[in-house]
Amino acid sequence: VQLVESGGGSVQAGGSLRLSCVASRNTFGTMGWFRQTPGNEREGVAAINIYSGAAAYADSVKGRFTISKDNAKTLYLQMNSLKPEDTAMYYCAATFRSLSVRWRPIRAGDYNYWGQGTQVTVS
Repeated sequence: VQLVESGGGSVQAGGSLRLSCVASRNTFGTMGWFRQTPGNEREGVAAINIYSGAAAYADSVKGRFTISKDNAKTLYLQMNSLKPEDTAMYYCAATFRSLSVRWRPIRAGDYNYWGQGTQVTVS
């Protein structure tokens, strides 16, 4: 199983970026986006249940970020109104489990497969 992220980069505050994650297979139950800064734990940003389409977001990104998945193998994270505190390495994650994303925190331990990360820098 492979997950490959792209779309990171440098942007000014208030700008937008769209991250993409291409999966090597299309049978995951839940996928998510996490971010991490040096010295800190990986933080759950958004998650989506592939079967129901239900999505969940960290409070810090609600109303600004949108997670979505196409009918093929690509997961997206649309990030608008970016802030300097959004600066981090962003990771795509997946699990075959169908998680009730709206009823549980977005936890790294729930995901088995990870991409290599893409850097987002907001100045």
